[in-house]
Amino acid sequence: MNASSKQPTPWPAEAIWEAVTPLLPGFTVEILPSVDSTNTELMRRVRAGRIEPTLLVTEEQTAGRGRLGRSWHSDALYQGTGAVPSLTFSLGLPLTPRQWNGLSLAVGVSVAESLQPHLPADGASPRLLLKWPNDLWLEGDRKLGGILVETATLTGMDPRGDAPRYVVVGVGLNVLPVLAQGLNAPSACLRELDGTLSAPRALQRLAAPLVATLLGFAEHGFAPFQARFAQRDTLAGRSVTLSNGQHGTAHGVSEDGALLVHTAQGMQEITSTEVSVRPRTPD
Repeated sequence: MNASSKQPTPWPAEAIWEAVTPLLPGFTVEILPSVDSTNTELMRRVRAGRIEPTLLVTEEQTAGRGRLGRSWHSDALYQGTGAVPSLTFSLGLPLTPRQWNGLSLAVGVSVAESLQPHLPADGASPRLLLKWPNDLWLEGDRKLGGILVETATLTGMDPRGDAPRYVVVGVGLNVLPVLAQGLNAPSACLRELDGTLSAPRALQRLAAPLVATLLGFAEHGFAPFQARFAQRDTLAGRSVTLSNGQHGTAHGVSEDGALLVHTAQGMQEITSTEVSVRPRTPD
């Protein structure tokens, strides 16, 4: 099949709209064949005064962004096959939470629970894991996807005097095996977790629960998600290396989403978005 004969991907936009609109009046779903970055596009719209709740999905992202400025590209090697190899979307809406700490962790919990609703009955580690602060991994320390949260301050909207923000939550997930070369770490894909999943089916599972998660986070913060994150915390109990050179042992996350790491200087709460963490490899 060549690119000109490719049939449009049947995205479940109407079903998602029907499920989400009762929670978010004015909500819209938009599917783009290609865009530089869904997060970047929604942030452009906010600067232009467009602040309606929006789910923006693309079949190809040409300049995607990850945490700490890393790139995220939809795999172009599948072009012309009719397949959508990655699920790439951003959800944007005005939000006024009591505090913002831990939002990316709450999003990770929502995505993981939507994709793998049931934990192993025998108490074994789940296959789908969360790596602080914004990655989803499959067993074997293989990255399945990532989360990027950005905000823009909105003025003159809240009579209580609070400063609401427009939050953009970007999610990128490998659906099919990643064909790119030179990756820093081994990758995983959704088909390994569930052979029936396509990008549209995964999106339909994720969208409404993610909206509910953001609204719940705005009301209650990260604390209600803490224990659920702990069930999938891939760093807990492991030796880790911080990007500032320190070593320690991860001890889960606090009620406000800080990573707890016991180092030679004692227990530390890691919150900075400029600090990255990876499992420590044996010397």
